[in-house]
Amino acid sequence: MELAPRILEGDRRALARLISLIEDDGPPAREAMAALHPHTGRAHVIGVTGAPGTGKSTLVNELAKGFRRRGATVGIVAVDPTSPFTGGALLGDRVRMRDLAGDPGIFIRSMATRGSLGGLARATGDVVRVLDAAGFAVVLVETVGVGQAEVDIARTAHTTIVVEAPGLGDDVQALKAGLMEIADILVVNKADRPGAAQTARALEVALELGRNNAGPGKDAAWRPPVLKTIALDGSGVAEVLEAIAAHRAYLESSGLWAHRERARARDDLLRALEQELLGRLLAGVGEAAIEDWVDRIARREVDVYTAVQALIENR
Repeated sequence: MELAPRILEGDRRALARLISLIEDDGPPAREAMAALHPHTGRAHVIGVTGAPGTGKSTLVNELAKGFRRRGATVGIVAVDPTSPFTGGALLGDRVRMRDLAGDPGIFIRSMATRGSLGGLARATGDVVRVLDAAGFAVVLVETVGVGQAEVDIARTAHTTIVVEAPGLGDDVQALKAGLMEIADILVVNKADRPGAAQTARALEVALELGRNNAGPGKDAAWRPPVLKTIALDGSGVAEVLEAIAAHRAYLESSGLWAHRERARARDDLLRALEQELLGRLLAGVGEAAIEDWVDRIARREVDVYTAVQALIENR
């Protein structure tokens, strides 16, 4: 039996199998994705990002429990960094979320970045869509956690939560534009630690500066709330869940839900085109020709842009 019908029937093994095929980027995965596509577009995709050490995994764990108490099924995609030397990944987020493993309403998948930048694995978007088609009401995506490179999550999620923590240089980090601009909800986790109130104030100041300096096309109707949590004991998590629900309601009432869906579709199309066209070009040129151009560039006989133009025109 094909994977797509089995996934629509709730087969967890088929779901896990398809995700593995997506990571390997095989033709069967693309066929299954095409069959599942009409069944997507219902899940609320929530990104959780921020610097390492802020407690993102613990917060995701508690958010998943909170959603389950409210009757929602939850898919979790936890992206872990890949070693640039061995190519391996610890996939530690699954270890930290092991207390969720026995819940039939939760599906957890850890993914390695495999060299992708921006805090997400290359296949993350496809995995999110598969979980959506499988019927999960909420899909939580936890990024690698490398700081300013996390902005890719904003292209994948409807709601982006940026997690900060006191004592990690956050007073300076909070004033950096990248993460602040993608945040729909700001969370100061580990709020029982000294400096939590100061971190929250710094975030509030950064928000006000951002609103005052917003251009004419900047939407100012939604002001990201700054919430304090202690994820280890669940303190403040209920408030985060309420903020998530409020943000979804805002997206739907304002028409931004459909706008973000279209923007994500456009981004997916361009990325797929880029990957497909590059693959076809490299296959047509051949590895030997590529290495020859690499040698010529290294010998300073030709520059990169001239080489690219020649490869495109003469392949």
